[in-house]
Amino acid sequence: MHSLVFLCARRLVSHCPGARRALDLLPAELYPVLFQAAFLDGRTLALRDLVATWPFPVLSIRRLVGRRGRRRDRHPFLGEKPSKLCVQAVILAVVAHLRRALEESCRGTRWRRCRLRVLDMTGLQDDDADRGPEGMSLWSGTVALAKACIEVSKHQSECLKRGSKRRKGPSGTSAAPQPLGVEVRADLFVNGTSFGVLRDALQTGAAGPLRLKCRDFHAEELSVAGTVSLLESLEPAGVRRVDLRFNNLGLAGLCAVLPHLARFTHLLSLKLPYSNVDVRRLPAGTDAGLRRLAAQLGGLPCLKELNLGSSRLSGKLRQLLGDLRAPLESLELAFCYLLPGDLAFLSQSLHAPALRKLDLSGHDFSENLFQPLRRLLEETSASLLHLDLMECRLTDARLEALLPALCRCSRLRCLGLFGNPLSTPGLKTLLRRTVVLPDLRLVVYPYPVDCYSPEPPRPPSASGRLFEDAVDEERFAAVSAELRRMLVSSGRADAVWTASLCRHGALDYFAL
Repeated sequence: MHSLVFLCARRLVSHCPGARRALDLLPAELYPVLFQAAFLDGRTLALRDLVATWPFPVLSIRRLVGRRGRRRDRHPFLGEKPSKLCVQAVILAVVAHLRRALEESCRGTRWRRCRLRVLDMTGLQDDDADRGPEGMSLWSGTVALAKACIEVSKHQSECLKRGSKRRKGPSGTSAAPQPLGVEVRADLFVNGTSFGVLRDALQTGAAGPLRLKCRDFHAEELSVAGTVSLLESLEPAGVRRVDLRFNNLGLAGLCAVLPHLARFTHLLSLKLPYSNVDVRRLPAGTDAGLRRLAAQLGGLPCLKELNLGSSRLSGKLRQLLGDLRAPLESLELAFCYLLPGDLAFLSQSLHAPALRKLDLSGHDFSENLFQPLRRLLEETSASLLHLDLMECRLTDARLEALLPALCRCSRLRCLGLFGNPLSTPGLKTLLRRTVVLPDLRLVVYPYPVDCYSPEPPRPPSASGRLFEDAVDEERFAAVSAELRRMLVSSGRADAVWTASLCRHGALDYFAL
């Protein structure tokens, strides 16, 4: 239920002329709730007026409006993701404020109504499938911010040129006072299409009035040179994640890029999926590249999350992780063609008792890897919160044999089993056995094999994954309803059992 203050704020921002006049009379303490109301209702003009007169040095949108599933106790009415128009309105308001400040600086005046110095936009945008057409993607937000930085930098140059004609200092250079700038903290996503504009923004805006400060950096399908160029342009302080996905860098490319990460002394997360590393291509007896890569990983003292998914690392896990100084808390090794020895090393390593998130999807646990997996789960049982075993050819019998080790993971919150050939009885057994895990609130299960239509027959893919379009929807709906009834009767109505990967994709190491 909304508070009376919020309802009044909503009423005020709904009438833009009245709200604009009222801002001169309202105390600063009311600005946050006015911002919330304007953001929720999409009052873009009111948002621009609020930002233009923001009375505090920091404006954190995420703290004010929240995000889906977080802080619902404080802002239960702000469950939707931010709209594109609202985010753009805030950016445009900051640009307008800085342009006005530059003009005043050029004229030598000092009207400083807005006290904003830091705009925090981290955690707002993502690429979830359920974002919807009105939401803003991480890529779109990055482009909008980059263009804003370039625009303000150009306007600064124009103002300085005009000022130098009217006023000269003792040295003959412009003596116009410089306006205070705004630092924008954001998560950035770049690909080949947006590379140029982000590079220009980072390079030209480094000393400009609007400065980008990156928290999580995501780059997709960039060359080695392009990746290095952007990494070198980022301000090191504050970078907690680097995600280089689908870049096809190969071992040589990774060894060329990773030395540039040493600048990020507080880097916690490094994600390198689809990097096209294949140990089969190494000449016999020569693994200098792997040793170099391992040494570079070991040079990241704060690293807690590592994703090497979809690289062929058979038999090389000990070598790659052996130089790490501290235990990892999140390790993603999906489709890495691991051998029993790799899992045995992981079970005995310093990482096992610290792991909170583990992804071993895409491995065949029906035979030689099964016993090493059980031992690994036993070693991680005290810490593990999130386990992904998707497309692992786990049958009912194999899963039941794994359940004793799985149920020892008493803190487990999320279990991903999508793509395994499990039946409805197998899923019911899984539910009955894991319902005792008090924190297990999300299980992503596969479409049961007995819910597939007999006609037309379609074979599984090479990885063993079954096709969704062959599912008998009526039969599957009955199974889903039965699982839900079992949860309710077991007193676990809070748990979510779903076959939707969209919900699963929203989970993140930093959210655990």
